[in-house]
Amino acid sequence: MDPNIQRALNDKLYDKRKVGALEACGRGYCIGTVLACFTDQDARVRYYACEAMYNIAKVAKGEILVYFNSIFDQLCKLGADSELSVKNGAELLDRLVKDIVSESAASYVSVLESSSDFNGDDKSDFDDRSSHFPTAFSLPRFIPLLRERIWVINPFTRNFLVGWLTLLDSIPDLELVTYLPDFLSGLLRFLGDPNADVRTSTQTCLDKFLNEIKRISRVKKGISDTKRMREGGKRKRQDSADSEIGRVDLEEGDEIHSDIVDEEDQDDLDEDWIPGQDVEINYKEILEILTSSLDSPLEEDCLLESLRWIVDFLDICPEEVLPFTPKILAHMLPAMASPNEIIHQAATRVNGALMDYVVSLADEPTFHNQPAVSQGQTQAQSTSRLPLSGEKAEGGNSSNRASLTSSRDLEMPGPAPVPSQGRSMSTPTGINTSQQQTDLDYGAAVGSLTLLFLNDHEATRVAAMTWLIMLHRKAPAKVLSNGDGIFSALLKTLSDPSDAVVTKDLQLMSQISRTSEDSHFASFMMNLLQLFATDRKLLEARGNLVIRQLSINLGPERIYRTMAEILEREDDMEFASIMVQNLNNNLITAPQLSDMRKRLRNLESKDGQTLFVNLFRAWCYNAVATFSLCLLAQAYEQAYHLLQIFGELDMTVNLLIQVDKLVQLIESPVFTYLRLQLLEPEKYPYLYKCMYGILMLLPQSSAFAALKNRLNSVSSIGYLHVAPKSTASTSSASSYDRPNRLKGREESGIRWVELLDKFRNVQERARRASSLMNESDGMLMGVSDLRIGDGPADHKGKDARSVPVDAPPLPPKDPTPAPPAPAPVKKSGLGRQFGRLGGAVAGKNRRN
Repeated sequence: MDPNIQRALNDKLYDKRKVGALEACGRGYCIGTVLACFTDQDARVRYYACEAMYNIAKVAKGEILVYFNSIFDQLCKLGADSELSVKNGAELLDRLVKDIVSESAASYVSVLESSSDFNGDDKSDFDDRSSHFPTAFSLPRFIPLLRERIWVINPFTRNFLVGWLTLLDSIPDLELVTYLPDFLSGLLRFLGDPNADVRTSTQTCLDKFLNEIKRISRVKKGISDTKRMREGGKRKRQDSADSEIGRVDLEEGDEIHSDIVDEEDQDDLDEDWIPGQDVEINYKEILEILTSSLDSPLEEDCLLESLRWIVDFLDICPEEVLPFTPKILAHMLPAMASPNEIIHQAATRVNGALMDYVVSLADEPTFHNQPAVSQGQTQAQSTSRLPLSGEKAEGGNSSNRASLTSSRDLEMPGPAPVPSQGRSMSTPTGINTSQQQTDLDYGAAVGSLTLLFLNDHEATRVAAMTWLIMLHRKAPAKVLSNGDGIFSALLKTLSDPSDAVVTKDLQLMSQISRTSEDSHFASFMMNLLQLFATDRKLLEARGNLVIRQLSINLGPERIYRTMAEILEREDDMEFASIMVQNLNNNLITAPQLSDMRKRLRNLESKDGQTLFVNLFRAWCYNAVATFSLCLLAQAYEQAYHLLQIFGELDMTVNLLIQVDKLVQLIESPVFTYLRLQLLEPEKYPYLYKCMYGILMLLPQSSAFAALKNRLNSVSSIGYLHVAPKSTASTSSASSYDRPNRLKGREESGIRWVELLDKFRNVQERARRASSLMNESDGMLMGVSDLRIGDGPADHKGKDARSVPVDAPPLPPKDPTPAPPAPAPVKKSGLGRQFGRLGGAVAGKNRRN
């Protein structure tokens, strides 16, 4: 030890001894020795070291801050000491050091720090930046140690750290919140500590940091608003001065200008410093930590706190949150399905706040609103990506992105300039942030959302669809800029088990199709039909929902016309028949298609005729669907002629089941008008023939009985028309007059005979395809498994060609009246069946 220090320590005067003690502490003679004793294996030595350091700190006070890092490091270890007495001693020392820090850390300057022979433990840690921190306590020098210690797992040490963070944050001049990114990640992990005290103290500490960030944001917002108001006032005064100059001479004008300048200078001098106005908060690094904590497998408390901070940041600095949207979506939407109600509510709040902000920026299709022509070109290029269109789509995409970039560059200077430094800090919601709208990475956001289609929870998948709908509505070109991957994912999502997800999926695909060209819409319909053709289970489970939702979103007539055009060229006869059956069932029953049904019933209009012909040509793949289409359009004569062709078809089980369902539909409210028309046989003569023709096709089943009862209720009215006076020539007149009537009806614009030929040809193709399939499979399709009713065989009115060889005889159409036996030499047909049926009804009426 220096002799001078020894003499000072032994001096009789207290003041000299105090100076000597301070000199000894400053040169590290005693503090270094005491610090070394903190790690001694003997608990008593560690305790006495705490006591010695307590006494030194009590005397040295602010000078002890020069060694703060070393003392803090040792206290951090002693807080978890196994010996209770050592822990108590360390706690007493900790309280004293905290008192010294709270009193002196922000302002105390060491009297020995500038000494040339200073050789304290922390002297080597000083760098060139130490000249900028003249105080004994240096927060930048302390943060690296804190960053290292924040990852401890001992609950006592964690409590110790949280206590110090709370203390340092309470000292206004230190501004610990500036260094928050250095220790926030480790601090969030404290929320998962099993010790309740640690969790509680950590939550309180985090609340204080968040409240401080909010306070700083409010201060900066207030200062920014005040500056804008002053600038507005200055402009008004300047305008007033300019007008005044025009009325006075130059010398007086100079004096006025001088007064204005003095007034402005005085305004600047009057500005008061507000705590927090110069605090710089790195929102970007904080958000990186928060979003990373969403991804890590931490406890729910940490996830909940991260969500709470993010929703507050959306209020404080939403433009800083925007670039992190893809990552937030990837982890926030799954949290919305959390069984923990608190986490579910927090995630829902974040979702709502983030979507509201993005939507507020989304109303800026100002990028597309350059000239009207460029807008159309941009839209065409963006929509050309839609339905799997290969190389052409890629070309459209590249040019589209180029046009978007150029338009954005042109548009950006438009808004009033905002200081660039305000953006990196706390730009409040009220400030115009249109210049940050392009920060959202649409490609990454769409990628995150499409991955969520595979999530197990329905709520997450629905939320992902909702986001995609919103993003596409806002910027369709950007959403579709990554190619056809999203469209393929949307088609696959149609097989989702949730109706809500499928409904949203269809809404998005409809929205995409609505903004595309007709050719691309047709490609979408073709891809959809191809999906149904390869996945019959999807067609069975989701076909009706898909058809109805697309009809709601895109218009039923557009959907049906496009699908009909595609199906008309379909080579797979079986799939075409099934698809037409689904379309027809929805056409008859879906409330969403009521307007289309009304249009079909009006064949006097050109639109109704065009729609009917368009559907008829595709409906030919399914005989019963074609017949029901004619009933729906009130084309009863055409339906009657279709029934005559039915006699040439193979009456398979599937066909009979469809006829059975048609009878049930006739009894439904959709065909109320048809049932009422049975009361007017003179006006609708062919309607009766159609109804009795269906009766002849059916075996004696519940459908047969229902239709028979319906016809019996109007049989007397029907007989007046079915059995006219010239009954002898009914058959020949019917076959003779049909071409003439059809020819007359063709004057309305519909070529009825041509449609019948189309139906006959398609059904013949279907029969040949079925025969080839049966031969290849080694089996015949028929009605051998059909057991609907009991009764004797009756082949009347049925051609030998129309019944399969292994089919059992069909039951009689009416067991009560016994119709006369037909001559075996005559050719059978539906026309003769109608005549016999009329005679049977007439005989029954006479008996009654």
